[in-house]
Amino acid sequence: MGAELFAGRMTAETEGEVTVFLIGMRINRFRALRSWLPVFKAMPRMLRELSQDKGSGMLSYQLLFGPPRVLYVVQYWDSHEKLLEYASAQDKEHRPAWAAFNRRIREGRGKVGFWHETYVVPAGAHEAIYLNMPAFGLGKATGVVPVGRRGDRAADRLSLKRA
Repeated sequence: MGAELFAGRMTAETEGEVTVFLIGMRINRFRALRSWLPVFKAMPRMLRELSQDKGSGMLSYQLLFGPPRVLYVVQYWDSHEKLLEYASAQDKEHRPAWAAFNRRIREGRGKVGFWHETYVVPAGAHEAIYLNMPAFGLGKATGVVPVGRRGDRAADRLSLKRA
């Protein structure tokens, strides 16, 4: 049947800073399995490692697929410092995967593409709404509350302090 639906209008519970990390790959040549399959297989190991380490800083993630060659992950972190700490940790899955990917990308000559984007979103600079949805996105990462708790309108929930 699927995940539990939260009935009505909900919003993400968090009011603090959040770091959003997007990371993905584009398969430029489907037949070049040796170029893109190891990249594809490395991400689940890292996500499993991060999910099992409650102190890692990764709050949640969402796997997404784009047309027809793009796969990516949206990750929610409690700080950009913890994201950068994980990326450079010598004893974690990321470093060997990154080194292997760099070797493979040089040898593969454009058969697989890779990208990432990092956004540090200050407190009050994010807003979310979920209508009859299971836990998803930032709401999955931080929990959801009824919209009224954080303001009925998007403008209320986007409480940026303006000088």
